[in-house]
Amino acid sequence: MKLEELQVYQLSMDIGEKVWNIVIKWDTFSKDTVGKQLVRAVDSVAANLSEGFGRYHYKEAKHFSYYSRGSLYETKTWLTKASNRKLISEDEFGFFTNEIDRIGVKLNNYIKSIGKQSH
Repeated sequence: MKLEELQVYQLSMDIGEKVWNIVIKWDTFSKDTVGKQLVRAVDSVAANLSEGFGRYHYKEAKHFSYYSRGSLYETKTWLTKASNRKLISEDEFGFFTNEIDRIGVKLNNYIKSIGKQSH
């Protein structure tokens, strides 16, 4: 299996692009304070999945997947801050929260599968 075939990877790449397309339109102060943190966190979800996937031992793959999960939860915090500060709409916040929950389930399932099959 290729990394790009993993649905959790595809979803994490997609949410990263959606966040980027919103943050890029913010004013400088909002980008520098919340925006950069949010983009780094959301981009780390996919980046850590890919780093773990490229490791030779399943324990390392699992280790980086835990980092990915941490970044996913950090993303949720920054999205909450963005919502509280009226940088994103309630609809956007609801969409992103649902996507994070969806990715979280798939990520947990992926973590459970690591070591039980070769990829």
